[in-house]
Amino acid sequence: MSRTQESDRARMVADVEAALKGLFLQGLGGDAAAYRAFLDQLSRHLRAFLARRLFGWPDDVEDLVQECLLAMHNQRHTYQSDQPLTAWVHAIARYKMIDLLRAKSVREALHDSIDDADDLFADDEASPGEARRDLQTLLATLPERQREAIVRTKLEGLSVAETASLTGMSESAVKVNVHRGLKALAASIKGAA
Repeated sequence: MSRTQESDRARMVADVEAALKGLFLQGLGGDAAAYRAFLDQLSRHLRAFLARRLFGWPDDVEDLVQECLLAMHNQRHTYQSDQPLTAWVHAIARYKMIDLLRAKSVREALHDSIDDADDLFADDEASPGEARRDLQTLLATLPERQREAIVRTKLEGLSVAETASLTGMSESAVKVNVHRGLKALAASIKGAA
């Protein structure tokens, strides 16, 4: 980055800081219009700040912007006016982002991969008729929603969206039912072996 670009960037950062801080302090002083303008400008600033860090999750960015705005509103009394406002804003945004990433990692740890599910349907020495009968017997042990999700997606080759449309389940419910059904099938096959 050239010195001119660095200088332009520093000037832009200083302008953003001055504009946000001015509106925020006016809002703290009771100016409702200034506070609304602050929240509007801050949401754009946060959206850009978080989008650069969470570029693969645009839905999470918008949720996180709202959480940050709420947290900043609730904690506005803790801001020290002799400190840079954007540093305070970015600290809150980073904490909220870390909370989101922790929650995602906890949720992901609860799920087993279904990538190995194809092993359940591997070729065998048995005739196709026997294999079909065995598969129907196994599928009959599953709850209806799991069985239907597996049949539609894994056996009939429908997409998750198509299956959701046909069954009246949400797409996430289809995925969960496939995952749980395949896990149950794998456990019963392992138990039989």
